[in-house]
Amino acid sequence: MTEKTEKNRPKAQSLRFKAEVAQLLEIVVNSLYTDRDIFVRELISNGSDALEKMRHLELVEKSVYDQDTPLEIRIDADEQARTFTITDTGLGMTREEASRNLGTIAHSGSREFLKRIAKGGQVDATLIGQFGVGFYSAFMVAEKVTVESRSSVKKEKPVTWSSKGTGSYSVAEGTLTKRGTKITINLKDDAKEFTGAERIKHLIRRWSNFVPFPIFVNGEQVNTVEALWTRSPSEVKDEDLAEFYKFIANSPGEPTYSLHFSADAPLAIHSLLFVPAENIEKLGFARTEPGVALYCRKILIQQQAEELLPDYFRFIRGVVDSDDLPLNISRETMQDSALVAKLKRVLTGRLIKFFDEQAKSDPEKYDGFFREFGAFIKEGVSSDFEHREKIAKLLRFESSAGDKKLVSLKEYAGRMKDDQQAIYYISGHSREAIEAGPYVETLNARGLEVLYCYEGIDDFVMTALHEFDGKKLISADQSDLDLPEVETPPDDGEGLDEKQAGDLARWIKEALGDRVEEVRVSKRLVRSPAVLVNPDEHLTTGMQRVMQTVAKDTQATIGRQILEINPGHTILRRLNDLREDESQKEFATEAALLLYDNAMISAGLLVDPKVLVERSTRILERAVSATSKSSGERAKKVEKSVEKGKITAENGGKTAEKTGKSTEKSGKSGQKSGKTGTKSEKEPPKKAENPGKKPAE
Repeated sequence: MTEKTEKNRPKAQSLRFKAEVAQLLEIVVNSLYTDRDIFVRELISNGSDALEKMRHLELVEKSVYDQDTPLEIRIDADEQARTFTITDTGLGMTREEASRNLGTIAHSGSREFLKRIAKGGQVDATLIGQFGVGFYSAFMVAEKVTVESRSSVKKEKPVTWSSKGTGSYSVAEGTLTKRGTKITINLKDDAKEFTGAERIKHLIRRWSNFVPFPIFVNGEQVNTVEALWTRSPSEVKDEDLAEFYKFIANSPGEPTYSLHFSADAPLAIHSLLFVPAENIEKLGFARTEPGVALYCRKILIQQQAEELLPDYFRFIRGVVDSDDLPLNISRETMQDSALVAKLKRVLTGRLIKFFDEQAKSDPEKYDGFFREFGAFIKEGVSSDFEHREKIAKLLRFESSAGDKKLVSLKEYAGRMKDDQQAIYYISGHSREAIEAGPYVETLNARGLEVLYCYEGIDDFVMTALHEFDGKKLISADQSDLDLPEVETPPDDGEGLDEKQAGDLARWIKEALGDRVEEVRVSKRLVRSPAVLVNPDEHLTTGMQRVMQTVAKDTQATIGRQILEINPGHTILRRLNDLREDESQKEFATEAALLLYDNAMISAGLLVDPKVLVERSTRILERAVSATSKSSGERAKKVEKSVEKGKITAENGGKTAEKTGKSTEKSGKSGQKSGKTGTKSEKEPPKKAENPGKKPAE
């Protein structure tokens, strides 16, 4: 450099921040940001903005300085020198721009901001001028910051700006020969970690991986994944989506669904959303954290943006990018709640519409999705009043009409009987348990379809929904089911008459006491002896099961139930006989209590196992004892019959023997008579000497 040039170079200026600006700088560095890693993201974001402006300028300006320089960002970390250097080949700054943009943190609102702080108010980043504050996050880790810049305007000279962030800064003519801006940070002793290349790469992949310009760390490009959401959906291949999902969701598998859409109104939105193949909550893992990241012009704002989607869509993974989001200066939280609510409403509505379209286009695939993620959809019905009716169309259940095939509420309503006024459902642990229980038998007998609900949330969902397409949703365990009459003949013999059944119901109520609200004769039961029903339409047996499970208490129920008895069932007829026998009343009471326990078990409710086992054992002992006694009596009768048979046989033998001898004697007599007869043929018979005398026996 010549002596003349040195003489013509403007001297370096040392300037002081104004008092309020120095105080503001301290707040920005120490209070505004919660994580000092953010400075890497902020400097890359500023560099990306400068590169974007440069790209636009190259399109409209024919002549710019250093026109052939590629648009890129380079980061160099020197562990020995303890420096972090970031360089972009963007628009650059003139000396005047450096003084104005870097020397002043806020052009407006500073005094009001400081007044609020002095009064103990919260740090409100919305009052700070947005330009330049991201740059000042570098002072969280810096002992000194030096900025070298050269404008894209050919006639402008390079500039150097430097400050230790302690109240003053200096501006001088620089020596940078390339267009763009170079920021060198002399790191504090406790910030040596930012000289590690791997640490810096990790932060870039976390915050700035989709910046549209290449980012190099010590000569190696880090951001190699393309921001697919910015491209037209028609340009993106399925294999590209699969690879992007694996990256964004950190998953080895492929997604079940992908939704790629853009919108200009009411907000400019670019989004790429995915449904995973598995629901990890079903696998027993902890509650799923929100998985949609929020970007603004490809710069990450929030990794897990909780406010973007309702909680029931927390299983969704992906990216949402919007240029319209007004963010606070630290990019860490969104400041316009009304606009965020609008964004949330748009995304929620689009997802619900998407699932409805998928259910219609490929029902089998949607059924697989619902079996995996149906609990989230049900959660939406319970919690999202605004979208409840639309979400209800996404629900699927098994029913009594088909073998494990899922049906929608719309399908059910479409095939209801002409006189059917409600959609019926019942909850239980499994299909087998429901069909073996007492609740569906009355509906089956009348040819009415029943939806089967297997999850604890189902009863709450149905109660919250209340009706669908003008049809009420009614649980089959409600006490006031309005059903047509059906003939229910007893399973064997005559059933109890009306008076006997009423008397038995009152007696059972006395035996059960406060365990039930009422015992009454049932009009619904076909084959079961008894059933528990709920008098409150807003309370179902399924809800009581949940309460018992949560409380871990067999007595934790919400209100008492009604026990209905079947007067045509053999057990009830026999029980009536027992209670009328004074000597059997104690046993009859035990049987009534066991009848109640069995009804509780059929309802899926918990009973005290100790009490149940003891009661069952006593009844079993009596049953076995009675059976044994009866068998003993029969054995004695058989034994007596056998003994009697032996005597008869012996007498028969003696008689036979006597008869045999008599026969033998008769034979001999006959033989003798034969001989006599032979003789008489030769000699005529003699006359009797005494004809009046009887012969000897």
